[in-house]
Amino acid sequence: MKTLALSTASRSLAEYASELDDEIVLLTKRNRPFAAIVPLRNVDRESLALSTHPGFLALIERSRREVVAGKTLSLAEMRAALATDRRASESIPSAKRHGRTSRSRRRPRAGRA
Repeated sequence: MKTLALSTASRSLAEYASELDDEIVLLTKRNRPFAAIVPLRNVDRESLALSTHPGFLALIERSRREVVAGKTLSLAEMRAALATDRRASESIPSAKRHGRTSRSRRRPRAGRA
């Protein structure tokens, strides 16, 4: 990552941006990070918009807290849980799984043929 103090920039930011390969240029103001010039090769608009969306960022932060707190399942644990659920649902007849029995057939509404 390159760092460029705005006070010492001798060219336009567009010129610096045109020289980017895969490197980020961090712009500083009074020795503090101020902005960044980031290459956007192979980045679609949806990914860019999502990466700065407050709701998405809140979701990521909540997920990180859950990982730290140990409130997550490993991939193996998730697969085992799904396999158990699938076996349980396969042992129940289809009509009962969907809340239907022979007595729960729909009756025609009044006034309709």
